[in-house]
Amino acid sequence: MINITRPIAELVADVKAGKLTAADLVQASLARIAETEDYHAVLELNPAALEQAKAVDARVKAGEDLPLAGIPFIAKDNYLTTGTHTTAASNILRPFRSPYEGPVIRRLKAAGAIMVAKANLDAFAHGGSTENSDFGPTKNPHDPTRIPGGSSGGSAAAVALGQATFAVGTDTGGSIRQPAAMCGVVGLKPTYGLVPRTGVVAMASSNDVLGPLTRSVADAGLVLDVMAGPDPTDATTIPRDKGSYAVKAGSLKGLNIGLIKEYLGQGLDPEIKAKLLATVARLKAAGAEVHEISLPATELALAAYYILVPAEVSSNLARYDGVRFGHSSPKATNLEETYRLSREEGFGPEAKRRIMIGTYVLSSGYYDAYYKRAQKVRTQLIGQFNEAFKKYDLLLGPTSPNPAFPLGSKSGDPLALYLEDVMTVAVNLVGIPAVSIPFGTASGNLPVGLQLMAPQRAERRLLEAAAAAEDLIGDWSAR
Repeated sequence: MINITRPIAELVADVKAGKLTAADLVQASLARIAETEDYHAVLELNPAALEQAKAVDARVKAGEDLPLAGIPFIAKDNYLTTGTHTTAASNILRPFRSPYEGPVIRRLKAAGAIMVAKANLDAFAHGGSTENSDFGPTKNPHDPTRIPGGSSGGSAAAVALGQATFAVGTDTGGSIRQPAAMCGVVGLKPTYGLVPRTGVVAMASSNDVLGPLTRSVADAGLVLDVMAGPDPTDATTIPRDKGSYAVKAGSLKGLNIGLIKEYLGQGLDPEIKAKLLATVARLKAAGAEVHEISLPATELALAAYYILVPAEVSSNLARYDGVRFGHSSPKATNLEETYRLSREEGFGPEAKRRIMIGTYVLSSGYYDAYYKRAQKVRTQLIGQFNEAFKKYDLLLGPTSPNPAFPLGSKSGDPLALYLEDVMTVAVNLVGIPAVSIPFGTASGNLPVGLQLMAPQRAERRLLEAAAAAEDLIGDWSAR
């Protein structure tokens, strides 16, 4: 049986050498999806995947040098794609088919990758457990009674299950890194603007970032190399590094790393803390300088995030009115009823909750008390992180305070779910790159993740260090 979980570089080399075909890899991917469909990582298959794979094989035979030749991947279902639905896992978009694809999907296809399926997520990416999907939750590959994390839970689970070689997700407050940690894969959140956002259903436009989920840091760099770079359709994009992001492991010797004190206190699972401190000791033994630092504003980051993000959510979801696209209520008899009933029927509880919070904090009399003050906290965060990076090459902490928890155990308590984002949201508010790598397991053989953070546009430094740490930690599944 063909192993599609091998390193991307090896698979591409075999396709180019004629030892494998893109069609072989896609067939293996589709077979694996069928074998593991009970985990509900995938919402819809791409019916044209095999046809597209044969087209890639023809391009390889014609001599095209394709960096991702034949590699099957899965896209989170908030990426606009042609030939399939794009639902964002919400009933309000259940019938929607996009007329176009954004630059990231186009770049991946141009590089020879084949999208085999669309992945499940929390509806509109609102959540950290994939339980907010209107189409049902995804199950954790390591324990199907537990969550896979979210909102890119389907993407992370798909990679962990071996359904595709890599997946792409979005990260607004940890939605790539947190499910990567809980599923035992690598999740990369690039610098804000490094990857164009056009062609992805918006959640909170000042925070949304697109990135890969992979089985190794090396694979994440290879995929980022294709995804990154400015695009004229997205005014927030920034220039990419002139060098390739497909880097090798660097040296840890002499690397100056700051361990964030605020991420080690109350609320952190004791097993994760113990493993983190043990990993810090190994980093020091390998020659890295690791010092505990304080970033006081991180204690306010979660509160600021859950003011600023719902404010943008309420604005972005206003376009779903039952008129232009998506669900339109058949019960409506006039325009006002169309608006009210379509949104009432189409939006799930979490989307409605965030619309109400966002509308409230932006309303007259409350804007200064909430939204404006949260923006001041964001400014403080940016200043504190910038000061830290004047002294430290990287910052370090856990990705999530807990391993994956049982399905349904927190679904009735939104605040408890929001608290799971406490160690990831600051990165998005500041706009810096971060990566989560597996670094062991907690009770029940549940994966846990280590988070490394770097200054803006320092992805090469981040990936070199993460690859070195990955080598140092070794295969988490054997630990």
